Amino acid sequence: MRNPFFCRGDLDGFFGLFVDNLVQFLTVIFLLQQRCNIAPDSPLFLRYIFPGAAVSLLAGNLFYAWQAHRVAKRAGRSDVTALPYGINTPSLLVFIFFVMGPAYDVAIAGGAKQDAAARHAWVLGLIACLGSGVIEFAGAFIAERIRRATPRAALLSTLAGIAVGFISMTFALQIFQRPLVAMPPLAVILVTYFARVKFPLAMPGGLLAVLIGTLSAWLLVPWLPRSIAGPPMEWSLVSSAWEARGFYLPSPVVGEIWATLSQPQQWIGALSVIIPMGLFNVVGSLQNIESAEAAGDRYDTRSSLAVNGVGTLLAAAFGSCFPTTIYIGHPGWKELGARSGYSTLNGLVITLICLTGTVSTIAALVPLEAGVAIVLWIGVIITAQAYQTTPAAHAPAVAVGLFPAIAAFGWTVTQGAFLIAGQPTVQNLIGDVPAMSHAASNGFLLHGMLVLERGYIFTCMILAAVSVFLIERRFVAAACWSLVAALLTALGLMHAYQITGNVPDFLYLFQTPADGATAFRPWGIAIGYLAFAALFAISHWWFAEPPVGNLSSEHALFDLEQAE
Repeated sequence: MRNPFFCRGDLDGFFGLFVDNLVQFLTVIFLLQQRCNIAPDSPLFLRYIFPGAAVSLLAGNLFYAWQAHRVAKRAGRSDVTALPYGINTPSLLVFIFFVMGPAYDVAIAGGAKQDAAARHAWVLGLIACLGSGVIEFAGAFIAERIRRATPRAALLSTLAGIAVGFISMTFALQIFQRPLVAMPPLAVILVTYFARVKFPLAMPGGLLAVLIGTLSAWLLVPWLPRSIAGPPMEWSLVSSAWEARGFYLPSPVVGEIWATLSQPQQWIGALSVIIPMGLFNVVGSLQNIESAEAAGDRYDTRSSLAVNGVGTLLAAAFGSCFPTTIYIGHPGWKELGARSGYSTLNGLVITLICLTGTVSTIAALVPLEAGVAIVLWIGVIITAQAYQTTPAAHAPAVAVGLFPAIAAFGWTVTQGAFLIAGQPTVQNLIGDVPAMSHAASNGFLLHGMLVLERGYIFTCMILAAVSVFLIERRFVAAACWSLVAALLTALGLMHAYQITGNVPDFLYLFQTPADGATAFRPWGIAIGYLAFAALFAISHWWFAEPPVGNLSSEHALFDLEQAE
């Protein structure tokens, strides 16, 4: 069977994945400038962060494209889609706010100048990226066991919760905030993928959407009143960004990393952030591999995760502070018609713009809203898949798994509002004893949101897994998962937090809270999970009946109706 390296659908997939990666770069540029005083045209960006990201993304994208092509060839298929891959958004945010930002503050407080403090923050970011890569690589050798023991509904409901809040909702807000630029591309995407319309000249819907959005921003918006059209594009931003162009080859920074590793007092405190984020990355990538299998593309877990870890290690070795990951959304790219070529295209184009310093130029030329409809579509497909590829009887378990992720999105929105308002802070409202707090924001309990947000990836997965096992009357399995929840809660990987002002942080079992922080150790929640386990164990003894079904290695593709 003919199995080309590129097909027409790869263009649609490329534009979607490229926009997704471009969003990460824009976020990095904005946050590092605001938090660590690292300007986009600084040597740290142009000579290290961008080229380091290029090395990691090129290596990973090319591997996953080759992997998909090999799977397609072996199976005699032409519809295999490569795993999407890029910079890890949660790690990006957490490392900037909880590793690099504090490192910058410490350096400034110690009398360092801004440039020296920025460089110190960058080096600590490299250490965090390195640690995450080590955990991701090591996790590749045990992840398949976790996958076999976890119901599909538990893995996919977590992704669906993230898709609803952090992907679909975020981009939906952007679309309707700038409608003249974003709604025409949205219409093109909906017509293309809901109605499956084919455009003249075999024009890919994703490419057409980006072109229409960009032309609207540059040609239509300037002629309309600001009250209708919103902010216009600025050519001055394009020209100033273009002036920073050049050719910046990747440079290894292993020496700087090693010099810092030899001084553990500088980075030992960051382990409280690095370790859980590394574990989250392993679990998140594992869930995305399961999502790909549910869509019909089965990939080897160990090699997929190992290369993801290698990509993160390469990022650190060449100057990028940000781990890579197997992205959420494989079913969406598959629906777009993307195969293996979109991954190759993404790696090559990202490498080109990173090594030439033109990331900022692209961002100034193409409005983000022109491409967000493609990513919105990805979120829709992920959410639909969680229900479509699990047994109908497991649908309530999928719904249960959504709650913590939605709470995490709610906290992100709430935190942003408090950061802008300044006073009072969330810490002021929660008080010294969080468990006694009734503080709410428009009806949403602040303490409750924080409790569900901390470690929400684990919480989503565990609650959904417990629900699946109860639906199947497998009480012992439900009790075991509840014990795992109690252990993770006691260790501080779930539900525990400390908050200073409006910024929360993890609080682990043997960790001392920061000076001035309000701390919450979730012993009551751990006891609650133990009560879960006890009740489920008693149910196994009291209601001694055989289970309705079982979870095979194919993750419970089982319908209760078939058992009747």
